[in-house]
Amino acid sequence: MVNETSIVLQVRALGKRVDNGGEPLTILHENSFVVAGGDTVAIIGASGSGKSTLLGLLAGLDQPSSGTVILANQDLGRLDEDARAILRGRLIGFVFQNFQLLPSFTALENVMLPLELAGAANARGEAEFWLQRVGLAHRLHNYPKHLSGGEQQRVALARAFAPSPQLVLADEPTGNLDAATGHQIIELMFAINAERATTLLLVTHDEEIAARCSRRLRMHAGELEETF
Repeated sequence: MVNETSIVLQVRALGKRVDNGGEPLTILHENSFVVAGGDTVAIIGASGSGKSTLLGLLAGLDQPSSGTVILANQDLGRLDEDARAILRGRLIGFVFQNFQLLPSFTALENVMLPLELAGAANARGEAEFWLQRVGLAHRLHNYPKHLSGGEQQRVALARAFAPSPQLVLADEPTGNLDAATGHQIIELMFAINAERATTLLLVTHDEEIAARCSRRLRMHAGELEETF
């Protein structure tokens, strides 16, 4: 039983349907679960099973057809788009499969951006610290196109964790990396997550990565089932 005061994320009967040529298509059935602070949760499933759609709903990037997402006691459905964006910037860090770095910004500037948006007094100093933490102190002024895939994902990790989010959402963070580099990124992500006692929700199709999480939710055809 999860202590209600420790809940970071609560999902109630969350569903998503879209129009498919005049016929409704259910992408997500009505799923419910809670995530406590400090949890590491893997969402496992094949491509097209609804995992990334779920992540978008949890972050308030998309609106559900039914149900509720409560993030840090805030009902996302009761907030307008601007309020959701503010909440997202304050509480959530993102790690994407394709890195999503701003190409016209250096590594340092990419990490500084969320810190500046959060009003950090020393965004540059904090960004430099985080790039050092992920092993890129020598790459501060490089643009993404001059970084390898593994280096870009390290920048993305620094950017995600730098503003001290309550929740980090990682969508197939090793999907564009070779096996050895992907292993290094996962080791680093779990190490930083443990150091910071952040809550981690990780979408993956990799059973070995999922096994490292404290909980596993398997997605099949839009339905979630907890596995042990």
